[in-house]
Amino acid sequence: MVQDLAGKVAIVTGGAGGIGLASCEMFVAQGAKVVIADVSDDAGNALADRLGDAAVYAHADVSQVDDIQALVDLAVERFGGLDIMFNNAGISGARVPHFLDDDLSTFRQVIDVNLFGVMAGSQRAARYMKDHGGGVILNNASIAGLMAGVALMSYRASKAAVIHLTKSLAIDLAQYGIRVNCLVPGHIRSPIHKMYESAVEQETAERIEQVMKPVWDSNKPLKRDGVPKDVAEAAVFLASDRAAQITGATLAIDGGISAGDPVNHLEELLAAQARAMAGETA
Repeated sequence: MVQDLAGKVAIVTGGAGGIGLASCEMFVAQGAKVVIADVSDDAGNALADRLGDAAVYAHADVSQVDDIQALVDLAVERFGGLDIMFNNAGISGARVPHFLDDDLSTFRQVIDVNLFGVMAGSQRAARYMKDHGGGVILNNASIAGLMAGVALMSYRASKAAVIHLTKSLAIDLAQYGIRVNCLVPGHIRSPIHKMYESAVEQETAERIEQVMKPVWDSNKPLKRDGVPKDVAEAAVFLASDRAAQITGATLAIDGGISAGDPVNHLEELLAAQARAMAGETA
C-alpha cells in the first residue's frame, strides 16, 4: 500500500492529545517520522513510546521561540530534515459567557499560543525548508475564526488572525516551494472522559454529553459527530504531494456549519403565516 507521507519528517505541536494525537498517529501510519511537541509530558512520552522509532517527544511551549527552534533542530538531528510543520497547539482561554464580564486576563496568553506560536513555528520551519527543497506548513484554526459569535473573543480573534496569516504566508513563502494551508475544525468531539474526567464520573459525563448533543448539532447541517481523526485525514492530504497545487487554502472540517444556516426559515415563515390566517396572534 502506498503511504502518502513516506520519507517525510513532521513536527506536530499540541501533539499529545485530541487532533494533534490523531495526526501524529496518522502521519506515522502514512510513513512519516514525527516530532511530538506538547507541554503534557506524560501523554507525549506515552504516545512516542507507542509509535516507536518513528516518533520522539519534546516538551515545547510554542509561545517561546527557543522552544520552537529546538523542535526544528531535533527533527533535523533525529530524523534528518523537516518537511511538514503542523502548528496545531492552541488554547481557548477563560470561558466567560459575556464579553463585558471578561477581565481579559488570558488575552495575551491566548494570543501568544494561538497566533504568535503559529507565526514563530511557521518562520522557524520555513527558514529550514527554504534551503532544503521546500515543504508544507499547516495551521490549525477554528470555525470561531470564520464566524462571529458570542463569548471567547480572545480565542475568536486569534483564530481569525491565523486564517489571514496563513494566506499571507502562502503568498510570501511560495517562492521557496513552501505550501501553507489552514485547517478549520468545527465541533470536533474529544472522548468524553477527556472532557469531564477531572470533574464528574463517567456516567454523569455520558449524561451531560447526551443532553448537550442537540445544542452542538443545532447549527450543523451534517449531524454526524466530528472526531479528531477527521481533521487528521485532512492534514495528511494537505501535507502530501496529492495537494501539490494547493496553497493558501482554508479547509473547513465542520459538518457544514460555516456553509450557512441549516434552519428552514421558509418553512417556519409559512407555518407562521398559516397560523395568522387561522386567526392566531403572536
